[in-house]
Amino acid sequence: MLGTKLPFSTAYYPQTDGLAERMIQTMEDILRRFYAYGMEYKDHEGYTHDLVTLLPAVQLAYNKIQHSTTGKTPALVEKG
Repeated sequence: MLGTKLPFSTAYYPQTDGLAERMIQTMEDILRRFYAYGMEYKDHEGYTHDLVTLLPAVQLAYNKIQHSTTGKTPALVEKG
């Protein structure tokens, strides 16, 4: 309708959805390193947060990092 093409992928075959799989792997690596070093996420009031509240902050930080190949942030590539 608008000239866009929707890619289809099959379930249980991650190679067909490589970009999403790569982003998920990167997020897992970030979180694994975060917990491996025993770091805690504390807000300005000193409260310690768990993974549920930490994940949005990690995602925001990831979306603001400029990619070496594209020269753009993931948020800019996705939203335009």
